[in-house]
Amino acid sequence: MEKNLKILIGVLSGVALILAGVLIYIWIDRNSMIDDLTVEKETLTTEMIQLQQEYSNLSSTNDTLNAELQVEREKVEQLLERVKKTEATNRAKLRQYEKELGTLRSIMRGYIKQIDSLNTLNTNLRKETAQARSEARASREKYENLKSTTEEYAKQVEKGSVIKGRGLTVVGVTEAGKETNRSSRVVKLKACMNLVENSIAKRGPKTVYIRVKGPDGILMTSDQQLIFTVDGEQMIYSASREVDYQGNEVEVCIYFSDGEKFRKGVYTVDAYTSDGKIGSSDVLLK
Repeated sequence: MEKNLKILIGVLSGVALILAGVLIYIWIDRNSMIDDLTVEKETLTTEMIQLQQEYSNLSSTNDTLNAELQVEREKVEQLLERVKKTEATNRAKLRQYEKELGTLRSIMRGYIKQIDSLNTLNTNLRKETAQARSEARASREKYENLKSTTEEYAKQVEKGSVIKGRGLTVVGVTEAGKETNRSSRVVKLKACMNLVENSIAKRGPKTVYIRVKGPDGILMTSDQQLIFTVDGEQMIYSASREVDYQGNEVEVCIYFSDGEKFRKGVYTVDAYTSDGKIGSSDVLLK
């Protein structure tokens, strides 16, 4: 009996030693595993902080892209907070966070490509804009020069298109239609001139006006006051005549009589069109 008890005690002692050895091994292995997980957590935390810094350095000129970046920054910050609060022994959670970290890093690489592309595009656009401005400036200068030249040509054409007169003569005419310089026989004045040839002048009806001034320098008119416009200014005229001007030289004769007898002295006749004065001449009635 005593021998059996000693055997039992020996067996139990052996089992106890084995269990003690197993427990020591498990404790050492557990501590080693905890150390490894702690290192993993610290490494994960460091990587999260680095990713957070990298996200903070990203920016673009695109408002929509900046808004998306801000959302991703908040995700990184939230993940970092979860990592810090998770026990190192929670291997499943740490593995999950590692996957989320990989996803956030992959997303960041995508944003880096977008920003690089956007910056390249902006650089190209700035170059194109600068070139477009330069071309626009050159076009404006060319346009202004062309406009100035065109306006100058237009002025020259306008000036050249004005119908001019030549050879204005004034004579007294009797009742019988004969020319005379005796005031007592004159019943009207006859003013004749030629409208010179002008190939660029406007074709069609053209009115020639005359202003007759007596020996006293006073403008002579009929009972009805007649007004025409020349160079934007209204003037009174004594008589007028409309002719069909087709660019070729044409003679125009205008008669004037105010119903009164003509006196001795010098009569002055000025001829006009709506463009301006085209001639002036005097006649002496004796």
